[in-house]
Amino acid sequence: MTMKSKSITVFGRVQNVGFRYYTLQAANKYGISGFVKNQADGRVYIEAEAEEVLLNEFIDWCKKGPGHAHVTDVRIEEMPIMGHSGFKIKS
Repeated sequence: MTMKSKSITVFGRVQNVGFRYYTLQAANKYGISGFVKNQADGRVYIEAEAEEVLLNEFIDWCKKGPGHAHVTDVRIEEMPIMGHSGFKIKS
């Protein structure tokens, strides 16, 4: 089991559509630790840690997002394991 950690920046119509709350549900479904927060410029920023296969499934979800969102781009970067406990919504 290989743990991975990624930062995920989601672009498009991803604020005021419940994106963070649906992200929390998806993170719980896939066993992701980390957090999600809105950025001032309209993006959503996620730090996610999990076993690699689950993390990839979560990233696939992020590329679509919830029904009312319109994701135009997702940028993913490797990052060191931060040891997040659970998954949180940050304001």
